[in-house]
Amino acid sequence: MKYFTHLLLFCACVWAVACGGPVPEKLAGGFADSVTSALAAGGQVNLDQLKWTREPAAYSAKGDTLTITTAPHTDLWQRTYYHFRNDNAPVFQMETREKFFSFVVRTDFSGSHHRFDQCGIVMYLDSENWLKGSVEYENEEFQHLGSVATNNGYSDWATTAIPADVKTMWYRFSRREDDFCIECSSDGVDFSQMRVCHMYAATDKISFGVYACSPEESSFTAVFTDLKITECMWKAHDGQQPDQQ
Repeated sequence: MKYFTHLLLFCACVWAVACGGPVPEKLAGGFADSVTSALAAGGQVNLDQLKWTREPAAYSAKGDTLTITTAPHTDLWQRTYYHFRNDNAPVFQMETREKFFSFVVRTDFSGSHHRFDQCGIVMYLDSENWLKGSVEYENEEFQHLGSVATNNGYSDWATTAIPADVKTMWYRFSRREDDFCIECSSDGVDFSQMRVCHMYAATDKISFGVYACSPEESSFTAVFTDLKITECMWKAHDGQQPDQQ
């Protein structure tokens, strides 16, 4: 059986080369590219393709719906201003080497109720290099819609205040090589730019997906639906041309 399996893999690789196509990554190095698979399936994301980096207090992944119940004192932050480092939030991610694509997800955070309760999208490469976008609960009047880019162990935080009665938000995460764009939407149709940034560690394979956490003494359940991969919706810049190298 082992010999037969290797023979099938060898034949598949020979056929790909003979036809002028690339050797499938899964055959070449045991890597199954989640974005490639999703695009081949019409954009549908299979939750079985995502993996946990730290599991949450509780979760459920059924059909196209993921729920995450947070544990108290979970967060992602590195150094800047606060001078502390938090690296224990659960993240659920897929892997890809694709350089141009967009990832869309709808978040429902109706259960958030304590300061800094949050959920959204994430690209977690390692403890010192990651990107996230979310809504963070503040109080009964307002909350923060924002994003954090962490490069080489230092985080920033760009935010805007939105009403506290907003309980759902769509996000679109787009990659153009090692540059990234995060957008948000109230209806999943019209998206507004939140951030454009460069991630120094995102030169090849990346991991991206969703996260939820409760930095203080709190817990809530976040709901993620409508996960989808599309062609890159963040189009090439049509203004000033790049500088000559």
